[in-house]
Amino acid sequence: MKKGIHPNYHTVTVTCSTCGATFETGSTAKEIRVDTCSKCHPFYTGQQKFVQAAGRVEKFNKRLEKKTK
Repeated sequence: MKKGIHPNYHTVTVTCSTCGATFETGSTAKEIRVDTCSKCHPFYTGQQKFVQAAGRVEKFNKRLEKKTK
């Protein structure tokens, strides 16, 4: 590797602006702030609901019933 052309890589703290959770990671940035993290995001907490997908399935089944009649 050439010397003097690569950014400094160091340990930084990542802060979630939604829930305030923090964790450490490596980065070239000095500070990282995220809107949602794995502790507060609905997909990771199991609170996400697939309402739109359920509506699409019902709509498909209705069209299928019409074709079979």
